[in-house]
Amino acid sequence: MAQIEVVRQREIPADHEDVLDALADYRDVHPKLLPEQYTDYAVEEGGDGAGTVVRLRFHATSKRVRDCVLEISEPGEGRIVETDRNSTLVTEFTVERIGDKRARVTLRTTWEGAGGIGGFFERTFAPRSLGAAHDRVLDNLAAHMAAV
Repeated sequence: MAQIEVVRQREIPADHEDVLDALADYRDVHPKLLPEQYTDYAVEEGGDGAGTVVRLRFHATSKRVRDCVLEISEPGEGRIVETDRNSTLVTEFTVERIGDKRARVTLRTTWEGAGGIGGFFERTFAPRSLGAAHDRVLDNLAAHMAAV
């Protein structure tokens, strides 16, 4: 088994604290950021940052669907981490101030991939699918921040 990593980054023309607040709002803002690959989104506990628990389904393809129960933590300044209870999947949002009303958002997901031939296909195709979804999340975040 090998660790698989998908990283996307975007500069957002908004104050980094406002971007963090938007990302941490799992009840109202966060579900609007997710593209169509994410379905059945439900907040089970909390709703604002650390301590929140979210259930959702990620459709990597029409046949490859992952059921996730995400525990949200904020382990440090500018970091929001989603840890899946059902797998080794961990997604981290890092928001850095890069200037007046400018933030750099890094979206990084890692997980332990399968072995064998299935693992080969996972390492080959899963990063593309998830990377495209991450690009859409960051596009939607930029659009949301421009609208507020």
